[in-house]
Amino acid sequence: MKKVLRRFFDGQRCRATEGRRLLAPAPFLDAIETVFFATGTVTRTGPQVRDSLDAKRYFALVIVALLPVLLFGIYNTGHQAHRALGLSPGAWADLLTGAVVVLPLVLISYFVGFFWEIVFAVVRKHPISEGVFVTAMLFPLTLPPTTPWWLAAMGISFGVIAGKEVFGGTGRNFLNPALTGRAFLFFAYPASMSGDKVWTAVSRLQETAVDAVSAATPLMIAATRTGNSVEATLSAAGYSFSTLFLGGYPGSIGATSTLLCLAGALFLVLLGIASYRIILGAVAGMLVTGTLLNVLAPNDLSGFMALNPFYHLVMGGAAFAIAFMATDPVSAPDLNGAKWLYGFLIGLLTVVVRVFNPAFPEGVMLAVLFMNLFGPLLDHVALFFRLKRRVPNV
Repeated sequence: MKKVLRRFFDGQRCRATEGRRLLAPAPFLDAIETVFFATGTVTRTGPQVRDSLDAKRYFALVIVALLPVLLFGIYNTGHQAHRALGLSPGAWADLLTGAVVVLPLVLISYFVGFFWEIVFAVVRKHPISEGVFVTAMLFPLTLPPTTPWWLAAMGISFGVIAGKEVFGGTGRNFLNPALTGRAFLFFAYPASMSGDKVWTAVSRLQETAVDAVSAATPLMIAATRTGNSVEATLSAAGYSFSTLFLGGYPGSIGATSTLLCLAGALFLVLLGIASYRIILGAVAGMLVTGTLLNVLAPNDLSGFMALNPFYHLVMGGAAFAIAFMATDPVSAPDLNGAKWLYGFLIGLLTVVVRVFNPAFPEGVMLAVLFMNLFGPLLDHVALFFRLKRRVPNV
């Protein structure tokens, strides 16, 4: 089999060298060949940098970190669907139901994302970037389970084209492409993406089942609570701190389990892929801002202002965005000092948006995109102060 594949790819390369028509676009064939074989391009002139973490391995490890999040998202989608109907068929049935709902969104994201990546690679005559593997995985994990398929296709298209390709492709985009597509759907089709309910998919489970059953998210319960403290209101609704930490509640497909996001972040940090400075900075920003609002809260029952700061970390998509979105090496700053401030401001803005703007109860999506815009400026400021500390040559 190896020899057959080798002859096929060598034959296509010969066709390209001789100027004959290829059976498929050259960038697409190059991308497929690198899946089976190591690259045939060798750098023969200096400078040469030796590093075991090339681009393919870099993005592949991010996918590995996301797989547990995806599997839990599939399970939780099915579990919440059965729970909405009062059923308890078991873990395998939950996984099967969740797979029917979630996997089509993932496949659509990959198919449409790669379509646009191939189109731009062919037009610009450059290889296909491996970054689309991560973008196409991250995007569906930020969606509600009942997102229509055509909306998923539109969102990933906008994210790849407007969030990345118009700026020159992977490495030149200053916005996170997956979050860009999610933000587009959030503002263009708010009824399908947010509102006061999130949808729990319930499809073909029984003859009387409806297409979707609504269930309030912890963030919406916290934003609209009356009378009791936010913690008590959440607990009365069945959302204890442990439930929120583990992720067993309705929400976006991959953004509910803080535990798995924490494990993924630790995995990426230990391998040198994600920056611990951004992650710790964001956590510190949320805790400091939440604590400050607790101090400024006029009374014990003043809503989000009096909420225990640690609840901000386990509700909604905060952990997911901090672990996998904020640490994007392209849209985040490069200098260490700038990374601390970048992460801290993401945490600060997330809490501020949640507390003072009930129309956007999530907050972290807007915080990350907003700070993406200021990433280059933070690098510039950090570099300015670093150079200023140097002793001038006399």
